[in-house]
Amino acid sequence: MTTEKLVPPFAVIPGSQVHSILTGREQQTIAMVEAAYRVHGEGDTVNPPSYFLRFQDRPSSRIIALPASIGGETRVDGLKWISSFPENVAAGIPRASAVLVLNDHDTGYPIACLESSIISAARTAASAALAADRLSRAPGRTRPRRVGFIGTGLIARHIHTYLAGSGWSFDEVGVHDLSAEYAGGFRTYLEGAGESGTITLHDSAEELIRSSDLVIFATVAAAPHVHEPAWFAHNPLVLNVSLRDLAPEVLLASANVLDDVEHCLKADTSPHLTEKLTGGREFIDGTLYEVMEGKVEIPADRPVVFSPFGLGVLDLAVGKFVYDEVMGSGDAQVIDGFFHEVDRYGRAGATSSRS
Repeated sequence: MTTEKLVPPFAVIPGSQVHSILTGREQQTIAMVEAAYRVHGEGDTVNPPSYFLRFQDRPSSRIIALPASIGGETRVDGLKWISSFPENVAAGIPRASAVLVLNDHDTGYPIACLESSIISAARTAASAALAADRLSRAPGRTRPRRVGFIGTGLIARHIHTYLAGSGWSFDEVGVHDLSAEYAGGFRTYLEGAGESGTITLHDSAEELIRSSDLVIFATVAAAPHVHEPAWFAHNPLVLNVSLRDLAPEVLLASANVLDDVEHCLKADTSPHLTEKLTGGREFIDGTLYEVMEGKVEIPADRPVVFSPFGLGVLDLAVGKFVYDEVMGSGDAQVIDGFFHEVDRYGRAGATSSRS
């Protein structure tokens, strides 16, 4: 076998292809994310700590590297490189942008670079929808009929899409955002998406939380702004997707489920602040994988907070699915000759680039 046949082709997959493949496949994507959580829970992954690149001249911005490797049926390695520049919003462009690089399991060669803001949003929304389903199944808890969104950007829209796409329906939908314009835009989105529940714009987070059985935080908050456990006295299910909205007092009065303990307890997330305040991890009830495996019981007499830091293995699982679909369709944009030297020894007559 020639060396050029050993080296896999390299493809670039733009957001248009990613969007086309994932749209309408919410249930399938949730199943992929669930399978990835199981592979991770069984120990067949490598998911080291994320690396945060921060800037002295742009303190509100960051770029995060999430290296990971997943086994099971996916068998791929890779890296998500995702930026968060909040000042973009004022300029009318999205806060986050991302790429995902996939590496071949056998040779380590990069096989694709995918636009990944959509993949990241999809896996985040799929994780949230999966958690909402699993955590609301606990004895004594009922499936929420009133949902509230705090934060109304791309992630909130994706979470609503994934909830609706996996069979959820609501009698009431609450919306709160610091920007009345964004809140109104989200209402327009909900109406256009065919939301049948009564849509209410709330002036305060307290008003929304008290009137919701399922509370979804999808903000860009850098520090806790919700401090009152009394707002959660009706024991709602809380998806703490943006991770930094809730003060430790709220978590200490709740049951807490994480996607991965070590990953969540860093970067001043709400669970991390709670650990620093208490000096321990006793407030953590377990992981979503442990809930799915029946190893953790969810109480009915306390609020339940799900805090997902976001695992790189989830991006790999969804990204590899997109890659396989694009390559299988014959529509892949393969970059011929991307790897110039493909013969280690430089033998005379050996092919030095792909053609």
